[in-house]
Amino acid sequence: MPETQFLQASMPLFEAGDVGAVEWSFDTGWKNGVSEWLTSLIGTYSEAGRLTGHGVHFSLLSADWTQRQQGWLEKFKEEVTRHQYLHHTEHFGFMTAGDFHRSAPLPVPLLESTLKLGRERFAQLAAVAPCPMGLENLALALSVDDALEQHDFLEKIVSPSNGFLLLDLHNIYCQLCNFNLSPAELLDNYPFHLVREIHVSGGSWEPTASSKEPIRRDTHDEDVPAEVFSLLDYVLPRCPNLEVVFLERLGNTLHEHQFVSFRKDFHTLKSIVANG
Repeated sequence: MPETQFLQASMPLFEAGDVGAVEWSFDTGWKNGVSEWLTSLIGTYSEAGRLTGHGVHFSLLSADWTQRQQGWLEKFKEEVTRHQYLHHTEHFGFMTAGDFHRSAPLPVPLLESTLKLGRERFAQLAAVAPCPMGLENLALALSVDDALEQHDFLEKIVSPSNGFLLLDLHNIYCQLCNFNLSPAELLDNYPFHLVREIHVSGGSWEPTASSKEPIRRDTHDEDVPAEVFSLLDYVLPRCPNLEVVFLERLGNTLHEHQFVSFRKDFHTLKSIVANG
């Protein structure tokens, strides 16, 4: 994250040599530029072969191909030559609904038409990337059936292009909470052999106009729930091709009194991975 608060919270981890890899959401830097300290940090991990790229704004499953997406793809072609990335990932879903989506990718149902679109768009990304390309699962779903089918949808999109999956465990936690599912129901048939990367993060509860119950959202603005760490314990032995696990937190949500708990989450994650 480019914010000063993120640097202040994480610097002791970097200084201690505790951070084995970093992920750069490169398209967030295209608009606002990248500071000198962040450029240096990204470059250091790139040279060490410990940098991954994470796109946010491409909008894989938008029905129309727009000039904005074409521009994104052209910039991506430049980005892949700028650093030495281990791999790249993008999000399932779409983000071209104006203010309606409010920064969160929205899901689509598993249909022949949406699967065809997803495969075509993912293949476009994979053709540009000189390294493996992956897709991240989404926190949102339209129904219980959509939540249960999402992993199948992801596998069918990436497989023709030899892609992989990024398993975001807080996104899984959101679906468990919002649809009253058990980890076994959502994960026992997951294509874990395709999982190359895992995300761990926190989020928030938000009230809705249509229900008395709040929904869980993947907002990356709080500490990691204990349940998400339990999910990490649950899936680690099932992922034979896992290469890296990342702790996510939006930089502008970190305040000084939260720096210690942020680093505590990191050390908890690192301990689970080391013992898994």
